[in-house]
Amino acid sequence: MPGLEAPVAREPLHRRTIEINGYKREDGLYDIEGHLVDTKPYDFKLAAGVRPASEPIHGMWLRITVDRTLTIVDAAAEMDAMPYVDYCNQIVPAYRKLVGLAIRPGYHGAVTELLGGIRGCTHITELAGALATAAFQTMAGQRMQDPAKRPFQLDRCHALDATKPAVARYYPQWYKGTEKIEAAEEGDHH
Repeated sequence: MPGLEAPVAREPLHRRTIEINGYKREDGLYDIEGHLVDTKPYDFKLAAGVRPASEPIHGMWLRITVDRTLTIVDAAAEMDAMPYVDYCNQIVPAYRKLVGLAIRPGYHGAVTELLGGIRGCTHITELAGALATAAFQTMAGQRMQDPAKRPFQLDRCHALDATKPAVARYYPQWYKGTEKIEAAEEGDHH
């Protein structure tokens, strides 16, 4: 599948990669682990000195451990690259504050309340939001879906608006639109 085409010739100035992996642990819990890395394709002057081209400016890690209800039961952060060595990493223990939060509506606001601004690291706090989404993806298929219970993903994006054709086709009992649409055959869910 092709990505975006460059509209005009351009020169790279910055690269951010975010990798997130979800794991099922042998104790029945789930680890969601993220790694954020920022690099520049040229030597970059920081207040603390010059960072050579392609050497990480930021290398931030965050892992949350969740139970089947998507409640965070453990959290750990680490930094292996930072612009202010021995200063940035002092905030790492603060990410234990994520323990006890449940990933559901209000999660992002709670994270900002606990770790926003000077209470946290901008980059690790950004990862906390991305890990929440990845937790849902990790758990997809792990929890038995009760057919009498409304699927959590409905009304969370434009495609799964309860008034739209995708809901009529794949979740007909939850469809609220007026257009007549044929339901998908069993096993035809993508």
